[in-house]
Amino acid sequence: MLVNRQGRPEMILVGDPASIYIPELPRARQSEGRLRGLRLLHTHISGENLSEEDLMDMVFLRLDSVTVIVSDSHGDPDFVQYGYLLPPGSGEKAYEQLPPVRWDTADMDLPAQVKALEDEFSRADKTRDTADKRERAIVVSVSQDSKTVQDRSLDELVDLADTAGLKVEGRMIQRIRQINPKFIMGKGKLAELEILALQADAEVILFDQELSAAQMRNLATITERKVLDRTQLILDIFAQHATTKAGRLQVEMAQLKYLMPRLVGKNNAMSRLMGGIGGRGPGETKLEIDRRRVKDKLTKLGDELKKVSKQRGFTRDRRARAGVPVVSLVGYTNAGKSTLLNTLTNSVVLAEDKLFATLDPTSRRIRFPNDQELILTDTVGFIRELPKELKEAFRATLEELEAADVLIHVADVSHPEVEEQIEAVEKIIADMEMNEIPIILVLNKWDRISEEQREIVQNSFPQGIPASALDRQSLRPLVELVLDNLEKLSKKVR
Repeated sequence: MLVNRQGRPEMILVGDPASIYIPELPRARQSEGRLRGLRLLHTHISGENLSEEDLMDMVFLRLDSVTVIVSDSHGDPDFVQYGYLLPPGSGEKAYEQLPPVRWDTADMDLPAQVKALEDEFSRADKTRDTADKRERAIVVSVSQDSKTVQDRSLDELVDLADTAGLKVEGRMIQRIRQINPKFIMGKGKLAELEILALQADAEVILFDQELSAAQMRNLATITERKVLDRTQLILDIFAQHATTKAGRLQVEMAQLKYLMPRLVGKNNAMSRLMGGIGGRGPGETKLEIDRRRVKDKLTKLGDELKKVSKQRGFTRDRRARAGVPVVSLVGYTNAGKSTLLNTLTNSVVLAEDKLFATLDPTSRRIRFPNDQELILTDTVGFIRELPKELKEAFRATLEELEAADVLIHVADVSHPEVEEQIEAVEKIIADMEMNEIPIILVLNKWDRISEEQREIVQNSFPQGIPASALDRQSLRPLVELVLDNLEKLSKKVR
């Protein structure tokens, strides 16, 4: 029986000796707090205490409490046991499970306990910045990788979340031997996640791993929260930052390709995927459309993108005929490419301390004192495990690199994973078969690391040029090396 806070039964449930089935409850909570405003009162006729299943129901349904009345061998009430959630700051325990007591001596003031719990939640809410209207999120990693590797990857996910406009309120890591095909994680760990989200009042659960359509649907259904994965978050960031026609077309194509296998008809889980973070689109097309329309739209977008790509090809041909060499900036996202472009060209290109601040290629013409002219191009930052949808959709953006005479690989040496980031960029360059283009490695943000760190970096990358994108004087060796490479190329052409 489900009982509301006024003590009135809301639902009578009849099960078998082993279990009861609780139908889907109303999505709108029946109380003003975070809990649903219902408590579950049921019987066990086999003599067992509160089961794990009982406690999981309490967690996932956000019930005020769960009470079991255990009967004796004659079917008469024997003892009673209570369980209820604990407020934030209760240590590792997420819920309290009181010892069984004789049913006729039980004296538990459940309404007072629930009020105290909601009061604790309210106090936690008051400590938050009320002016911060961002959606609150919990970031999660479930992988076979070590916790150290997962923790570093989550750091990047937190940065991505911040760029997308989410406020991360907590994080969870689970190292597993095998992925759960239904929920990606086991139900016990999922219960911990739900309690963490409940205590943080998080609207979004963000996974570092790509979720299958079934996993996303199941997680959204059981948690009643918006569930996103890393791919969807990156797509959302690109949707926010796309400014040119090509950029918008590429983003929309990538979003639709991602959404296609997840269109399984209208349901509550899918509705939570739409709107806000993870549901934005750069064009007029809304994401909640059927498969047939998605296919038609993809065909149309593909045709438009080919036209844009062809137009860019004409532009590159004109540059080539004019004899103006092209130097392209590449590097891991947020490495400082746009800042370097601004310093070298005295232009104002968006250069934020956020991931993926640049999406569309930005080109500027530079004339050096020796009358050497060149086109300097800034491109979208690379990232590890770039979603396959993006690799395909952003081919037109990356075509700018194929036309380059020299590549400047900008690396952020102040980042703790600079070696892995450099390796990731080099792999993408190799995958694009651009190894024949001269590459200059710039060890950017040199001023942010200690002498000891500088020695380590120089030993690891002796070919790299130490520099600070904000310091024009430190860029002299880079400029000289670029001009030297261009001179060698011009001699080859002759």
